[in-house]
Amino acid sequence: MKKLLTLLALSASTLVPLTAYAQVQSSVKHLAWTKNATIYEANIRQHSKEGSFQKFEEYLPELKKMGVSVIWLMPINPIGEINRKGTLGSYYAVKDYRGVNPEFGTPADFKHLVNAIHAAGMYVIIDWVPNHTAWDHPWAKEHPDFYKKDKDGHFTPPVPDWMDVIALNYENKQLRSEMIEAMRFWLTEYQLDGFRCDVAAMVPVDFWNEARVALDKTKPVFMLAEATEFQLQEKAFDMTYGWQFKDLFNDVAQGKKSAKDIDAYLNGEEKNYHPNSYRMLHITNHDLNSWEGTEFERLGDATESFLVLSNVLKGMPLLYSGQEAGNTKRLDFFERDPIQWKDHPFKQLYTKLFQLKKTNKALWNGLAGGQLVKINTGNDDNVFAFTRQKERNKIVAIFNLSNKEQVATVSHALKDKGMVDVMSGEKLLTTGSQKFTLKPWEYKVFAK
Repeated sequence: MKKLLTLLALSASTLVPLTAYAQVQSSVKHLAWTKNATIYEANIRQHSKEGSFQKFEEYLPELKKMGVSVIWLMPINPIGEINRKGTLGSYYAVKDYRGVNPEFGTPADFKHLVNAIHAAGMYVIIDWVPNHTAWDHPWAKEHPDFYKKDKDGHFTPPVPDWMDVIALNYENKQLRSEMIEAMRFWLTEYQLDGFRCDVAAMVPVDFWNEARVALDKTKPVFMLAEATEFQLQEKAFDMTYGWQFKDLFNDVAQGKKSAKDIDAYLNGEEKNYHPNSYRMLHITNHDLNSWEGTEFERLGDATESFLVLSNVLKGMPLLYSGQEAGNTKRLDFFERDPIQWKDHPFKQLYTKLFQLKKTNKALWNGLAGGQLVKINTGNDDNVFAFTRQKERNKIVAIFNLSNKEQVATVSHALKDKGMVDVMSGEKLLTTGSQKFTLKPWEYKVFAK
């Protein structure tokens, strides 16, 4: 069922609310710890020269200091050998849903890592690949009816280029049951906190609805869908990918679109998502880095600006392995290609933003956080400015989303006492209207 909601204007002259929008229902009950969570995608293969669970475990104190809440581990299952891509294969060609990839360590090593993450006060989800398996998964011989077939009765890849995997058939009820039981295994045997589900929209929504109920009965879970379909968040998933933002960021950075297009999107398609639904925001991840280019290639001089924007818009920010080191390398997907770790300002920047999200309710997720209200600056074609407020917490963000110097005027949003420049830590002394001259891609974020 669709609803029509209207947000009241805070100021007719300077603040523009997100007005009437249609949205689907959402009955998902988020776990309390997710309300101010941030997420780290761990690429174990490339995270260290050793590429092991044990070596990654040594890095946990750094993630804790940064303020990371959730660690998402890319697939940790054994990888198929038939039609394998490259030397080591794709993480997403799963040969055994209940096994641990020996490339990374033993089941005991993995259990030790999970326990260490929990002991550090963080949570852990694993990448789950439900749409397809490797050709040499035991089901291919034991349950060929679990798979889709081509017109000649042969197994078939879900996408022509994915020749290392074969598509599963969710019309088979036994497959559904086996898949849910395999997921439950990781909750009971390893005490995981949930799943990131690969190409979730390629699997029927009614399966996910069924799975969420079954999993929650075993242990309440956090569910992330690699998908944008808002119907997945009606009953099954806490969070979907904000791919639309990624595309907008790329287009604005490359001069194909402008700040007003971000505002138009927020007032359009994004309103299909219920305010209770979480959206994951990011400027890179494993797919983008390896196949579309690093954030520096795609965003250029605008990289830092969009990094910050992805942390203060309504959504949960993602940090991908190596971003904190300013990684400029496209990581090989099928071979060992370790991240080159070095000191980089982005580590401090992510730390500052993640810690702010933990404490400032305006930035919290879903209904726990503040709604975004656009600020008219007199330069809306080039400057995107907004405020978010929840109870006594507030943030004001101003972004020059162009490659030229811009002037922006903020009339009332900064009148509150106690506003602090998030980046410098300096208190803002203002009595009302304030004019900012912003360098190309410069931003300002204030909070109280």
